[in-house]
Amino acid sequence: MKNFKKITLDGLIFANPTFMLVLGTCPTLGLISSASSAMGMGLTVVVILTLSNMIISALRNVIPNEVRIPSYIVIIATLVTFARMFLEKMIPSLYESLGGFLALIVVNCIILGRAEAFANKHGVIESAVDGLANGLGFTWALTAMGIICEFLGSGSVFGVKLMNFQIAIFATPAGSFIVYGICIALFVYIMETVQRNLKVRAKQLERKKMLTPEEKIEEAN
Repeated sequence: MKNFKKITLDGLIFANPTFMLVLGTCPTLGLISSASSAMGMGLTVVVILTLSNMIISALRNVIPNEVRIPSYIVIIATLVTFARMFLEKMIPSLYESLGGFLALIVVNCIILGRAEAFANKHGVIESAVDGLANGLGFTWALTAMGIICEFLGSGSVFGVKLMNFQIAIFATPAGSFIVYGICIALFVYIMETVQRNLKVRAKQLERKKMLTPEEKIEEAN
């Protein structure tokens, strides 16, 4: 369970693919001007990343090492094709809003990266947790930036108009780039601050363990 907790926290926060590893920047910059499109892309990636991780993990001892990357791409491309067919039939509005970025999931570096770095070396359950955590980490990051960009660029959130004031640049890729850069800087700063405080706390606890009973009483007083 400890291992699953670490995998989950890394994917969601500490090794977030969007803010910490800066992966998948193409769909990020292209889609975060709309919160709905950003969330739709994120959730699509969650499904494909989780399934591809599981399949690649299950086949990791079968796929020859020399052709593992092409094999990964074939597996991911098959899943993306099914996803495109499903979205086109069931959610055409989302299918249209994602446009060409949906097909680009095949070569999304988050999916290929997790396949090579994790699924290829771990069991099916661990790989499923890793895929789900990284996919959700990607989703919440995109959705958060999508809300910011849509609110500033059009005065709405998920298509619901909240104000008439708007800053046109935030409805463009240039505005998305600005928001992305600021969010990365803030996220990294917060993570470094949290990790620094955790290290200080760990040192304090270690120091308390080394104290004699008399010193502990004196410190408490």
